[in-house]
Amino acid sequence: MLERVAISMLVSATALASLAVILFAQPAALPQAGSQAAPQGSAHVNPDAPPPTDAEIRARTKRVTENQHKNDEALEQYERIERHLDRTGGSNPRTVEDDTYRVVPTGGGTMKLLLKDGDKPIDPAAYRQQLQLLENILEMMSQPNNSRGKAALEKYERRKRERAEFVDAASEAYLTKWVGRETYNGRDCDVVELDPDPNFHPRSMFQSALAHVAAKVWVDHEADQIVRGEAHVLSDISFGGGILGKLYRGGVVSMDQAEVAPGIWLATRTQYDFSGRKFLFPFEQHQTIEASHYRRIGPPAEALTVVQSELTNGKTTFRDP
Repeated sequence: MLERVAISMLVSATALASLAVILFAQPAALPQAGSQAAPQGSAHVNPDAPPPTDAEIRARTKRVTENQHKNDEALEQYERIERHLDRTGGSNPRTVEDDTYRVVPTGGGTMKLLLKDGDKPIDPAAYRQQLQLLENILEMMSQPNNSRGKAALEKYERRKRERAEFVDAASEAYLTKWVGRETYNGRDCDVVELDPDPNFHPRSMFQSALAHVAAKVWVDHEADQIVRGEAHVLSDISFGGGILGKLYRGGVVSMDQAEVAPGIWLATRTQYDFSGRKFLFPFEQHQTIEASHYRRIGPPAEALTVVQSELTNGKTTFRDP
């Protein structure tokens, strides 16, 4: 069944997970007049910056791809604090949910520990119960012969392989255009636009969604890291021939990244704004996720030691975000 969260994951994966491998994938083009305005946070535009050469494009493609793979691998060992803001649509949106979580990788995904409901911190006893559940999960994932842990790991590894296949397909699905240099959040960035390639032949339902999404990416010129990505749904995306649901045109997903440790760049802000239909029922999603306080917690065995220490020491809070 096509759940709302699955649609959200598809959009973010379609629009953003693929960006790392499709940057600079095609020959560069000179900036064109009338390109989209820079997003909020861009402080300076340099229209006279020379376009990269073909050799530079090839070299930077390799570095950006390697860096993003490194970031993806690091994320599996970094916990963080996430604030989730859900809003209504329309011209006068209001906040309907404001929750803050500690998000911890478990080796088979992540676990979210509620820290705050709005401005109200979680009860210390309730937080400790969450820690104990996290301890149990990490213990399971730390045991190589645990059948439940092995099943969870196999499922997680399968999702990773499917994501890798999707990213590989995305590298064929777009025509790339270098449009200039801009400063965004204090970083000197190359700006790249990505448009669907009409000659791309998808091999799955998920890959077919690529034909409906265009993107724009800001890449740090020195670090070869993604600073910002924006994705726009150009036309309706149907699932199961439209029977399972549909994602309507006009949806937007954006993501900002920053260096959280030497050489490691991870998401600091992700925003979803889209609408659609699940079966016969319409829905909207307007959500912002702000991530901070990244800390390496390691694979399950290392993370288990950290959590057990917190329980032993009677720790009832994580951090005040």
